[in-house]
Amino acid sequence: MRPILAFVFTAILALGSAPLLAQSGMRTEGDVAGAQGVYEAEVPVNSQADSDRAGALARALGQVLAKMSGDRQVTSRPGVGQMLREADQYVRSYDYRQDRGTSVSGAPSYRMMLVARFDGDKVEGLASALGLPVWAQPRPKPVLWLAIDDGSGPRLVGLQQTNAARPVLDKAIERGYRLGLPAGGAAEQALVGAIWRMDTAAVARASARYAPPMQLIGKLHRGTGGGWVADWAFVDNGRVLNRWSANETDARRAMVSGADGAADALVRRYAKALPSGTPGVHRVIVHGVNSADDWLRVSASLQAHPMLKSLRPVRASGDRIELDLDLSTGLAGFNRLLGSDAALAPVAALPAPAQGDAPAQVLSGPAEYRVK
Repeated sequence: MRPILAFVFTAILALGSAPLLAQSGMRTEGDVAGAQGVYEAEVPVNSQADSDRAGALARALGQVLAKMSGDRQVTSRPGVGQMLREADQYVRSYDYRQDRGTSVSGAPSYRMMLVARFDGDKVEGLASALGLPVWAQPRPKPVLWLAIDDGSGPRLVGLQQTNAARPVLDKAIERGYRLGLPAGGAAEQALVGAIWRMDTAAVARASARYAPPMQLIGKLHRGTGGGWVADWAFVDNGRVLNRWSANETDARRAMVSGADGAADALVRRYAKALPSGTPGVHRVIVHGVNSADDWLRVSASLQAHPMLKSLRPVRASGDRIELDLDLSTGLAGFNRLLGSDAALAPVAALPAPAQGDAPAQVLSGPAEYRVK
């Protein structure tokens, strides 16, 4: 074995399955901050201490992944919880904001918010590596045709009554898209009967002046036993994609169910997941390791990879080193998160499943990489 490879192989053995190195995050403070766009989120936090910030960044990244994928249960998907603990690796900057309110007794109350801005490319790579569906940008802005009957007869909510629809409008933004309201002129006010009958065809015809040809149609009224009932339908280009109802004690909770149902329908139709491969142990060969510096750069890139759980040396020969990488994703997902600044790059198509004398736990034959 060449001297340099003897050094490298010894270094690999010393690494074994050591924990991966943590990366420090950035901090940017300002007087006023707010989350804007899919890759930003704001969450309440108790203090600016490191321990509180770590948990807040994890929750914020969970919100961003939910907006990106449109999946409100995204944090319960396999592998996501583990990656949320590494949220600081994806942060571009963060800020704090102090919100002032009024308590029930009338006294002023304060709540600190952390506003996090994440690196879009890194988060998209993470979503792909985890096999999450990605709801592409730009996203449609369906028209909300909402009629409310508070006991004095149903009325259409138009642009002039935006505050009445604020809960459902805000919920849509939380889910990663926006809803528009009709102008609410006399001709559109006359459409209340069709909304109350849930005549989706009549509403779609009346909505033809707006783009895109998508409508969230809903009626909100008091229930017979108290509380509030909301009935909904979501229409895309004349086709009803979803119908659902909600019974809630609070009118606002019944209203936000409309944004959730519409988002669920849009995700099922438009979100796509890129194949990421099977998590587990994958064998790789790295070519071009000609010096200790080459190995140190490759080692640093591997240790910094968020999907690498551990590595095990197999053999070294000439300028190549063979490793088994235990990954939280497949090789396709691993490659997407390598990044342009990594010390190694794939040089061939992904390998076929392992065969022959490969250990039973190795999922694929050697994937080949080269030192950059």
